[in-house]
Amino acid sequence: MKTTGGTDAQKRRAGESAAEAVSDGDVVGLGTGSTAAHAIRAIGRAVDAGLDVRGIPTSFDARACARDHGIPTVGLDTVCGPDGPGIDIAIDGADQVVLTGEGGDVEEVSGTLIKGGGAAHAREKVVDAAADRLLVVVDPSKVTNELTADVPVEVLPEAHTTAAAAIRDAGGDPTLRRAERKDGPVVTDNGNLVLDCSFDAIADPDRLAGTLSAIPGVLDHGLFVDMADEVHVGGDDGVTVHET
Repeated sequence: MKTTGGTDAQKRRAGESAAEAVSDGDVVGLGTGSTAAHAIRAIGRAVDAGLDVRGIPTSFDARACARDHGIPTVGLDTVCGPDGPGIDIAIDGADQVVLTGEGGDVEEVSGTLIKGGGAAHAREKVVDAAADRLLVVVDPSKVTNELTADVPVEVLPEAHTTAAAAIRDAGGDPTLRRAERKDGPVVTDNGNLVLDCSFDAIADPDRLAGTLSAIPGVLDHGLFVDMADEVHVGGDDGVTVHET
């Protein structure tokens, strides 16, 4: 489920900071969520001023935002095929990102994230992994020294009970994500369901990621291990950029 915290101004600063890294001619992965939307709007303003880019949306909402702000979009198979240019840069948000060490000082940037509050993590992971560079945009409330947020797991509808049982066997506590303002569960853009899985503090994200990926019926999960190249943290007075 979506995490709360941070101000819109902080999110806007982070998104606009990452958007400045987009160059003329780039193919850009367009993430999902309120902070990534600020980056999409900033790229749209640059396109209006003459910037030549193509966007790869990661969700219905990202595609709509890109369209509304004049960013041309193309399909993943078009740019990542044998003769395609690939994805130069992706800009995406996160529900949690490990940045801080003991005492609150940034000692090491792991590049490991939890994503999926918007239930778009499967498509986001495909695009983010294919990009030459992944820039993560967050407000300070998403920064942590250990991953403790629920891990969203997208599952085939027919497999949600068996997958939930396997997740319990792995030490997790899965809850089927329920929709708001409609009866029934959340359904992803891929037509699947989402289990929000609590594991308390995640000491070994890489191991857990492998465990979740191996469960039959799981399409993908919200652990993005060592994927980020930069993390842009929007604050009250500016943006701090951490390189991994």
